[in-house]
Amino acid sequence: MTELNLSSTEIAIALAAGVVVACHVFLIMVPALRCYGRLWEKVAAGFMTLFILATLLGVGTAIGLAVVWTYDQYA
Repeated sequence: MTELNLSSTEIAIALAAGVVVACHVFLIMVPALRCYGRLWEKVAAGFMTLFILATLLGVGTAIGLAVVWTYDQYA
């Protein structure tokens, strides 16, 4: 058996990714799919929620990069 030597940063990133996926599915995807009856409408709604996910990830990444970039100036 192989041991996994994960750092605390890797574990934190994995947990954050799990929380993001779970929140996306339960808070955005499920309500969007419940609004429609036809299969093609549900597929289109599911596809459109990916744009919401991409926007949220982009904004979060931009904020994180801004914090890292300016950390030494304000710390």
